[in-house]
Amino acid sequence: MPTELSPHVSDVTPGHGALRPARSWLHSDAPSLSLNGPWRFRLSPTASGPEDFAEDSFDDQGWDTVPVPSHWVLEGDGAYGRPIYTNIRFPFPIDPPHVPDENPTGDYRRHFDLPAGWSDAERVLLRFDGVESLFRVWVNGVEVGGASGSRLAHEFDVTGEVRAGDNTVAVRVHQWSAASYVEDQDQWWLPGIFRDVTLLARPVGGIEDVWLRTGYEDGHGRIEAEVTADPSAFPVTLRIPELAVEQVWNAPGEITPLDVPDVLPWSAEVPRLYEATVSTAAESVALRVGFRTVEIRGDLFLVNGRRVVFHGVNRHETHPERGRVFDEEHAREDLARMKRFNVNAIRTSHYPPHPRLLDLADELGFWVVLECDLETHGFDQVDWVGNPSDDPAWREVCLDRIRRTVERDKNHPGIVIWSLGNEAGTGGNLAAMSAWVHARDTGRPVHYEGDYTGEYTDIYSRMYASVPETEQIGADDARSPLLNCTPAQSARQRGKPFLLCEYAHAMGNGPGAFDQYETLVRRYPRLHGGFVWEWRDHGLLATAADRTPYYAYGGDFGEVVHDGNFVMDGMLLSNDVPSPSLFEFAAVTRPVDFVFDSGKVAVTNLRHTADTADLTFRWRVEHDGVPVASGELAVPVLAAGESGWAPVPPVPAASDAETWLTIEAVLTEPTPWAPAGHVVATAQLDCTERRVVSAVRPRADWRAGDGNLSVGIAEFSGGSLVRLAGRPVTGPRLELFRAPTDNDESPSDGVEGSDDSIAGTSNADLWRRDGLDRPTARRVRVEHTADALRTLDKVSAANSALWVMMESTWSLEDGELELRVEIEPSRGWRTVWPRIGIRFELPDGAAPVDGAEWFGLGPLESYPDSLRAARTGRFTATVRDLSVDYARPQETGHRSELRRLTLTSGAADVLRISTLPDTRGRRPGFTLGRHTPQEIARAGHPFELADSTTSHLVIDAAQHGLGSRACGPDVWPEFALRPESRTIRLRIAAGLRLNPSAM
Repeated sequence: MPTELSPHVSDVTPGHGALRPARSWLHSDAPSLSLNGPWRFRLSPTASGPEDFAEDSFDDQGWDTVPVPSHWVLEGDGAYGRPIYTNIRFPFPIDPPHVPDENPTGDYRRHFDLPAGWSDAERVLLRFDGVESLFRVWVNGVEVGGASGSRLAHEFDVTGEVRAGDNTVAVRVHQWSAASYVEDQDQWWLPGIFRDVTLLARPVGGIEDVWLRTGYEDGHGRIEAEVTADPSAFPVTLRIPELAVEQVWNAPGEITPLDVPDVLPWSAEVPRLYEATVSTAAESVALRVGFRTVEIRGDLFLVNGRRVVFHGVNRHETHPERGRVFDEEHAREDLARMKRFNVNAIRTSHYPPHPRLLDLADELGFWVVLECDLETHGFDQVDWVGNPSDDPAWREVCLDRIRRTVERDKNHPGIVIWSLGNEAGTGGNLAAMSAWVHARDTGRPVHYEGDYTGEYTDIYSRMYASVPETEQIGADDARSPLLNCTPAQSARQRGKPFLLCEYAHAMGNGPGAFDQYETLVRRYPRLHGGFVWEWRDHGLLATAADRTPYYAYGGDFGEVVHDGNFVMDGMLLSNDVPSPSLFEFAAVTRPVDFVFDSGKVAVTNLRHTADTADLTFRWRVEHDGVPVASGELAVPVLAAGESGWAPVPPVPAASDAETWLTIEAVLTEPTPWAPAGHVVATAQLDCTERRVVSAVRPRADWRAGDGNLSVGIAEFSGGSLVRLAGRPVTGPRLELFRAPTDNDESPSDGVEGSDDSIAGTSNADLWRRDGLDRPTARRVRVEHTADALRTLDKVSAANSALWVMMESTWSLEDGELELRVEIEPSRGWRTVWPRIGIRFELPDGAAPVDGAEWFGLGPLESYPDSLRAARTGRFTATVRDLSVDYARPQETGHRSELRRLTLTSGAADVLRISTLPDTRGRRPGFTLGRHTPQEIARAGHPFELADSTTSHLVIDAAQHGLGSRACGPDVWPEFALRPESRTIRLRIAAGLRLNPSAM
């Protein structure tokens, strides 16, 4: 056998040398020295470079300098390699445990002075909180050890290597190693020392570790303390001043459980923490104690005796400039934003986060599923052959990772579930990990989605189950087998709490169906909610050739193997801007529910713990979106889970306007995560007196003509519109295409989707096949009367026998210009349509259309399966703000149920458009932007959309839903748009407000 150039990179041993056992990440008053800051750095193309750089006397003056923590591929403007994004695939050959010789390797060096007095320490430890992926460490030229486990803490005993005065520490980091096979976690591969490096002085008589396990029942707390210290370090004292607790243990054998009366429980809604210290004569460790009891009772997951519903998100650590480098201020705001949008739970996908994040989660209040740093998804490409999860040679790798996960974070009350990892198949090593957790921590259950049959976990978990499948799981229907389960296994899994560990894939414009899942969670107690995939996009800030900044995704750095923009699948955009999906999520998961009934409103407190004493209930009445009355609603304080009634306030009627009552629950006082007045829940009631819409006046005197005439403010040439209210406007042209969303572009599995579903084919492929993106029109006839014009067009595409007839009638009705468009498809269409609409072009001229005011649903975009965040009202936005800058340009900006629309140019009105419902009462929506759907579809990034001199207005009779087909179910049939006949009726008038510059 040939000799391997760098055998250590293929070694599956998780660590060697003076590596210490895992322990809690503690806040101690013992001395410490941060080694963060500038380090000397050299990058080599292979892992086999000389190790003389670790020598104390090595001259590193010719090296570069990089900050620690950081990722070297995000430093030096590409001088140290580039990031790589893959979802499932490994960016190297699948040859475990080996990796290529071409293995970028970073050598780091820095000096530090050992603080005075540290010579009295019992031990000096060197701690690394995160290094990707394999590293070795030298101190003063002596190798002290090495480790893998990129998102795990490692401490080395360097007592014998440090010296008074100047010291040198050197670190070699390999981008690829055997560990890379178990860290395939759908994110950027970002090598380097990316978390803190700290030198710790451990005092004689100090506390090696401490664990305060807590429980709660009926106002009483319980503490089971586990203190790891030398017997000579005793006595050890536990103090909780606020509870008047001062417990002294004089010897290890005296440590027994402690009952604490009159405590308040910790929960995600009321995160009550008590400051505690555990001290010896030499050291004091500060902890924050939260009293809560986690239990599974039958198929219910309970905290403090009450069922928990997880309105959660999957949270990766990602930042557009820092990558996975932690910034506490940014993290705190990130978590506060989650709270403002009704997120109450975090799954730390798919590794332990920076430990300070868990401190913030305890403080602000989140249920946390803490996940181990383990994923082997790439083995799915080879049918799981060689998967480390079931290979005894990798057993210690897996056990070391779960030990370091649990031991580091075991003191956090917010952690209520341990997760073994993600998408690692199944096997004996996972079962061994679960057994270790069960033996170590009896107070928290074990989760792992890949244990489909429930052999070794406590919770039944699935990802991307459809709505019908989720209902089957929730219902007591033993006749429907569960995925990969026998009837007996199905029964066992139905006897457990159920979690959607991933659902509602939030890639691009989407997802739809939040409300359908929430309905099931409320109906079936076994269903405990889930975690949206995912919290934020992973875009990395980059610069285009013309120096335009943009957020890059897979392939933008020249990767050979990559998975494109699949890394852009969060409810928060890369620049921290909430997408419309986050508003939809907040509306669906509101903690207070309202139901109107016979002059009253039923208010239900859906919270787990908190009553409604912190909320004020407001109401207002609007006529056509204009407020006419408001006040406070008299709602009694409701305990968690309680309902109450309140009278609906008197609603002033209006015979000539729509009347809407809006009720809001708002914060009375500011909180650490939101100001006073922040809206946590809202509902609307339509109180309009219904009116009959006038029909179109029939005309019998149609005659053929050349179509050169005027109808009111509309001017025509050859039957085609050329001007409206004196300004150039063209249209209407039939628009059946939308720039495909990421869900539209996702291939079908051949089961769900359209009638023409073909495995491996997307809806967007079918739309392009049928020519919806490239229609051509043939004018069939032009007819007119003295004050009306009617045209008939046949619209089809090259190489297609399918067609759509569009009849447009312009007339004066009740003194106003009316456009009526009848759209009728031919037979033979076999796929869903993206939209049924008409498009107008408005060239800029002297007064470019740059804004809109409308009465309808808003303020944000909405679609048939994503309407809960929309409310009926009057709104204003610029053309720019009507669209969302999704990382890959796609359909955006649709506002549903339009009543009236005014196009504006600065302070001036350009055109006023009113809509009339069709015979079924349906109103159209609108989209206003600077690019056509076809132009948007051709762009890969926002900066690729060229400046435009035209605004494009699309009035849609209907839009296809969003779904989450990019990774999950397709659009629910109720919201799928089938080819069908539709009618659009518009009344159009000139603007009322003139542009002052034109006067």
